[in-house]
Amino acid sequence: MAVSVQAEDFNVGAEMAAMSAGRADIGALVSFTGLVRDMAGGSEMVLEHYPGMTEKALVSIEAEARGRWALQDCRIIHRFGPLNAGAQIVLVLTASPHRHAAFEAAEFIMDFLKSRAPFWKKEAGSGWVDAREADETALERWK
Repeated sequence: MAVSVQAEDFNVGAEMAAMSAGRADIGALVSFTGLVRDMAGGSEMVLEHYPGMTEKALVSIEAEARGRWALQDCRIIHRFGPLNAGAQIVLVLTASPHRHAAFEAAEFIMDFLKSRAPFWKKEAGSGWVDAREADETALERWK
């Protein structure tokens, strides 16, 4: 499955190896791993999601990326639940014949995950987190 929403951690190297195993047609494999920052007021973030709705949104984002760029493969893993500072929270992998498409598709996916994926984030000691204005602005370049 190209999209996973899970509480469990993931192994970036294993995911990359699985994507490229036996493939000679991939010229670029781009990975982005998002980590939980140490936030002022607390070192934990809790992510909640609505099962079914969240996966559907991520599948839609992934399909949009595949429609815009020549991708041979794509993988999105997003975690939920309580996560401590330094924990892996999201992985985006894109594979393409050429680096340009792989990099752009990964950026596109992350921009949409930050602003359009239905996750609710709560930072310890400060409350629920809204999408930042910079995240919304980043989406404008993809229109």
